Amino acid sequence: MIRVGLTGWGDHPDVYSPTSKKTDKLKDYSGHFKLVELDSTFYAIQPERNIRKWISETPDGFGFIVKAYQGMTGHHRGRLPYESEEEMFRLFRLSVGPMLEAGKLPMILAQYPPWFDCTKENVGVLRKMREYLDELDVAVEFRHQSWYSEKYREGTLDFLREQRFIHSVCDEPQAGEGSVPFVPEATREDKTLVRLHGRNTAGWKANGRDDKKWREVRYLYDYNDSELKGLAEEITCIASEDVYVVFNNNSGGHAAENAKRFMGIAGIETARPGAQQLDLFGGEDL
Repeated sequence: MIRVGLTGWGDHPDVYSPTSKKTDKLKDYSGHFKLVELDSTFYAIQPERNIRKWISETPDGFGFIVKAYQGMTGHHRGRLPYESEEEMFRLFRLSVGPMLEAGKLPMILAQYPPWFDCTKENVGVLRKMREYLDELDVAVEFRHQSWYSEKYREGTLDFLREQRFIHSVCDEPQAGEGSVPFVPEATREDKTLVRLHGRNTAGWKANGRDDKKWREVRYLYDYNDSELKGLAEEITCIASEDVYVVFNNNSGGHAAENAKRFMGIAGIETARPGAQQLDLFGGEDL
């Protein structure tokens, strides 16, 4: 089964009812999609009250792909706000525990930074991640091209299989060593993650911490029907029982519409919005 969702639920105007409050965004979103990537966990380990609130606002069968806290994947700069690495991972596990218990946690997404290249030391980092989150399903996303070089590609995929990591397959611009190719291969029989970042090559190259608006440029892309058809053909051939597809190209507000078109092309049944919502395209009250 292919499950489709977006990155976050707070910035997709097409899926909100005009009569809804800001606090209703997740409820509205879950009427259109059964999956969402939770990004707030990257910036801070979330308190239990937030996690339980989000669980209560979504229907049975809804899933949160929870992004690993930045200190867990080497993004955090400076001193970590925890006494130890062990404490950080322990608190993260406690935080996502209610989602796991509710059956709404298909996976954790461990996205590593562009400077995390294919070295023996970094392989050790991945082994430690697996140990810390042993009871959880973890998807690994690389952002340095060396992991998929001719020399290391098969070794990378075999290592992910050995460690029971879910492979995060990325569609993104090919813009040097800080980008990875589209490699639609499963490393587990049950789950694969596909993240669609768009194909804005110029925007991808413009990425830089000194530019405060780099995110707005990097993910500014509108997939056309031909591109979505090509992706659908590749994704439907991935050898996993469930393939989770997340659209991350929302800088220009294209993610929701692209996801709906992708679902139509791939023949995926769409969620039916609640009575208080408007259909994404029709504009008729339901």
